[in-house]
Amino acid sequence: MSTGGEVTSVLIVDDHPLLREGVAAVLEAEADIAVVGEARDGAEAVALFGRLRPDIVLMDLQMPGMDGVDAIGAIKAQDPEARIIVLTTYAGDVRALRALKAGASGYLLKSGLRRELIDTIRTVRGGQRYLHPDVAHDIAVNAIGEPLSEREIDVIKCVATGQANKQIARVLSLSEDTVKGHLRSIFAKLDVTDRTQAVTVAHRRGIIAL
Repeated sequence: MSTGGEVTSVLIVDDHPLLREGVAAVLEAEADIAVVGEARDGAEAVALFGRLRPDIVLMDLQMPGMDGVDAIGAIKAQDPEARIIVLTTYAGDVRALRALKAGASGYLLKSGLRRELIDTIRTVRGGQRYLHPDVAHDIAVNAIGEPLSEREIDVIKCVATGQANKQIARVLSLSEDTVKGHLRSIFAKLDVTDRTQAVTVAHRRGIIAL
């Protein structure tokens, strides 16, 4: 990773060309920030990082092939000091925690671009962390709650595709009573009363992707 000089080099990673162009335009207006590369997915990001060694990586999470969380892990394996800022539309606390545990130094929402983006890049380059206030709030609120088990996540994923209990039981090789038991537990953990609410909350928190 580059540490000398006053200009911060940035690699932008997002599968949407217009988003990459918009972010690049914002950054290039700053004298102390230079965009040195753009990647369309996680695998390309890992390869470009190895070649360019930018000071900051701006990483989208949901991309085809290798997603953002896996790419963060792969980049941190190359360089444990790599500074990666997640830039995503998803405010879910579970998704954010996955990214932070993988090694992200910052977590920004695409709705909060421009000034916040510039300030966050400078903050993270300086060795500090930054977490969007909405995401930090959700993490704090849900920290004391019991997380869904892997099997419960399997069940809620099936519910999200519209499957009835009988279908879920067949797909997951469970009894219908077991599926009902998992659903009761899911409702309690997510503080909801029906299947639609459960899917909505699970998606908002980043437990499942729709």
